Amino acid sequence: MRCPHCGNFDDKVIESRTLANGEAIRRRRECNGCGYRFTSYERTEDKQFMVVKRDGRREPFDRLKIEKGVYRALEKRPFSSMQIESLVNDIEDRAEILGRSSHEISSRDLGELVLKKIGELDRVAYIRFASVYRHFENPEEFIREIQKLGTEEK
Repeated sequence: MRCPHCGNFDDKVIESRTLANGEAIRRRRECNGCGYRFTSYERTEDKQFMVVKRDGRREPFDRLKIEKGVYRALEKRPFSSMQIESLVNDIEDRAEILGRSSHEISSRDLGELVLKKIGELDRVAYIRFASVYRHFENPEEFIREIQKLGTEEK
């Protein structure tokens, strides 16, 4: 595999992990030329996993969209890149399990799944993600969501 940093083809696999019930493999690699570490994924080609948008359109599942949203919600919070990557892997695995029979998941179900997983990890990140996902338009919506968090804790 070509190193994304220096372009060298000589690398070694540091760690391999099975994802999505054995349907994918995540490999951490290190370039033998420059020492840069990066991640690669191996998946079997299958019917493409789709996300059904609210207006009925279908688009391919994009892990990077999930990753960007999660990173944004967890920005400046005390979590490592590995913890965030693990969270995104878990979200991706759960989404594929939920949509296994039809090879698709609704954007609503996907958003709620992301909210649930972020909420299990960090309440501040939950509010950040919820404010964008649920399109909060005024402070009262923030207050209601925070109050809901408080009642769920008890």
